[in-house]
Amino acid sequence: MKKVQIGFIGQGYVGGSYANNFERRKFDVVRYSLEPKYRVNKERIKDCDVVFVCVPTPTTPRGFDARIVEEGLSQVGRGKIAVIKSTLQPGITRRLQKKFRHITVLCSPEFLSVATAQRDTDHPFSSIVGMPERRPRHIAAAKLIHSLLPKADFSLTCSSEEAELIKYAHNFSGYTQIIAFNIIYDLGRRLGVDWKPIARAIAADPLIPNRYANPVHKKGRGAGGGCFIKDVASLARLYDRLYIKDKKGRAFLRALEDKNIDLLLSTNKDRDLLKGVYGATRLKK
Repeated sequence: MKKVQIGFIGQGYVGGSYANNFERRKFDVVRYSLEPKYRVNKERIKDCDVVFVCVPTPTTPRGFDARIVEEGLSQVGRGKIAVIKSTLQPGITRRLQKKFRHITVLCSPEFLSVATAQRDTDHPFSSIVGMPERRPRHIAAAKLIHSLLPKADFSLTCSSEEAELIKYAHNFSGYTQIIAFNIIYDLGRRLGVDWKPIARAIAADPLIPNRYANPVHKKGRGAGGGCFIKDVASLARLYDRLYIKDKKGRAFLRALEDKNIDLLLSTNKDRDLLKGVYGATRLKK
């Protein structure tokens, strides 16, 4: 069997962690990104059998932006497999497959935290591969990707829209947990109670997902970081577009965003990220 050459476009905490993992498992790895150290590998990407695209997908006041992913896909060689690790709005993988018919496009969302990215990569709880089309080449490619990725307790092949929405479900869950525990924390402060025993009880409760139960994180309040802010804004805008008549659902999402903006601004946490997603006008309201 021919040895599979694996390419990685993007060497941030996602692409870098996955490339490290594949190298440790003795795969032939090609790393490409805009940093001078890896830029020289650009022409080698087209020869890779499988290319993982791990690049930013920003949400701006103008909307969701997949242009960097498209640029990455343009580097993949004819007949090769491209696996998008970047977060995508549901339907975008299917659209990109129609645009890049000469390659097989899949999406495989990542579930990494920045602080523990390498450990999360090496010991994944879930391995998801989404197919934009149920053709023999996609089915075969999905099977190959599952065999290449680090082994996880849960493995699923599904449609690309389902895979894209699974990623949003993951981030939306964490976001709402952070808001919920911040509200409980503020109630405790108003009542004059000590948060420490409450935190201990929450940590011991098997029915409470407590990964995001700490209301003060990285010296600030609210759901910050490079994923939560932009992805929930993207999700809210998608829902807003698809459910024009659901005023309560749209208001709920808007209220979550507004509450999170207030929490972040109150501690001056990730102000630049907020501005990049919402613009200066929304932050003044």
